[in-house]
Amino acid sequence: MGAVTEPAPRVLVVGEALVDVVPDPDGQPRDLPGGSPANVAITLGRLQHDVRLVTLLGDDQRGAMVRQWLEASNVRVLAQRTGSGRTSSAAVTLDESGAASYVFDLDWELHEVPHEECEVLHVGSIATVLAPGADAVRDTVHRHRDSALVSLDPNARPAITPDRAAPAARVEELVALSHVVKVSDEDLLWLHPGHDPVETATRWAAAGPGLVVVTRGGDGAVAVRRGGSVLEVAGVPVAVADTVGAGDTFSAVLLDALLGLGVGGAGSAEALEALSDDDVHTAVRTAAAGAAVTVSRPGADPPDRDELTAALARQAGAAAE
Repeated sequence: MGAVTEPAPRVLVVGEALVDVVPDPDGQPRDLPGGSPANVAITLGRLQHDVRLVTLLGDDQRGAMVRQWLEASNVRVLAQRTGSGRTSSAAVTLDESGAASYVFDLDWELHEVPHEECEVLHVGSIATVLAPGADAVRDTVHRHRDSALVSLDPNARPAITPDRAAPAARVEELVALSHVVKVSDEDLLWLHPGHDPVETATRWAAAGPGLVVVTRGGDGAVAVRRGGSVLEVAGVPVAVADTVGAGDTFSAVLLDALLGLGVGGAGSAEALEALSDDDVHTAVRTAAAGAAVTVSRPGADPPDRDELTAALARQAGAAAE
């Protein structure tokens, strides 16, 4: 009799899937599927997890393209229809360094999330703050907090929510309900201007989550634990094609690493707290290696398991030199 294979952890992702309209090398627009939560789902699917994405898609060519893209990476798509019938889009502008900015045409009229059992729930980005769907996302977090590892990535999108007060308050509410928060230093500075990002992360870690990771682009990341530990993780040197999907890859690979350490399902808060600082540092370093793969190639194109393993081997080799 062959070895018994453990089933892949079930992951539920709730949030937007859309089309990024990105300039090609000649400056002409091209449609690429994306959306922060969708990118997280794609990454976890490529890392061989059982992933479901609750989202909205239009009954149009773009919607069919996004669905095909998700399903090609083993993501089960639980899509409701947009009110307009159009699939949401984001016009992407890249600066000289490859950093992306966005202008959105977005429909997030999500009214309810189907009851799906899972070991991990991930939410983030526009879906957490844009009415009316944001309330359904919050209710889903409440429903799963005691039975799953809850992950939050609160991307700041001033183009969608220019009034800072309301989205900042909703993010604070979700932070207190989450176990793991990944957030960029730029997002923290927008949400709480004038406050040092690591100080904000430390306050957040005291409010509920066992781990808050602040990403700083090429300068690496800082992991803050509820007990007060602050862990610095160096950046991974890489030639940047663009930054589209980099933070989403980081979130997904971090969750993959935590699942590998036994954090997931009921009791996630306790399992997360029981990890050593070395465990957490390794998980964050793994996430950084995954994000480096994504920024090395155009668009949101995260690594699969073999590519992540190879990236970690290169990282280990560089550290040994």
